[in-house]
Amino acid sequence: MQGRTVGIVGTGKIGLVLGRIMTGLGCRLLATDPFQNEGLKQLDGCYVTLPELLAASAIVSLHCPLMADTRHTVDGSAITRMKPGATSRGAVIDTRAVIAGLKSGKIGQHGLDVYEEEVDIFFDDRSEQLVQDDVFTRLLTFPNVLVTGHQAFFTSEALTAIADTTIANITAFAERGQPVQPVRRCQK
Repeated sequence: MQGRTVGIVGTGKIGLVLGRIMTGLGCRLLATDPFQNEGLKQLDGCYVTLPELLAASAIVSLHCPLMADTRHTVDGSAITRMKPGATSRGAVIDTRAVIAGLKSGKIGQHGLDVYEEEVDIFFDDRSEQLVQDDVFTRLLTFPNVLVTGHQAFFTSEALTAIADTTIANITAFAERGQPVQPVRRCQK
């Protein structure tokens, strides 16, 4: 990892934690987010446009919410701008374009925890059923793809933190009419 450039799309809490880890491994950080995080700048991370990030990063990690602005952020056009062999949430990526990138070798590895059409695949025991989603099935045929099935967060520490945050937000909203952590909306 030493000396590699890591592109972080979305530099909230999780993106910043990734930045700290990657800095510790000797990586250079590039980021894009409509809300620049001073913590990332303190790690010597540099904010650039998405096209610049894609062109310069050996690894691209997505930590942005799915909104109208972020749907298919990584599409065919974005993949063509990536460095060959780059590594790259749900509908933030265009899965068909990722498959094309994997087939051409433009994408070297792909890891995802969230899949755009996951509701019909995950969350229920379907081990006795055939997967009906041909796009997802094709994705699973690649040896350089890792799918964690929306379970990467599933640790007791993460679940406790989620519960604590939820309770704090509900309490603050009930007492002051404003949650502790309001939803941020991107503006174009």
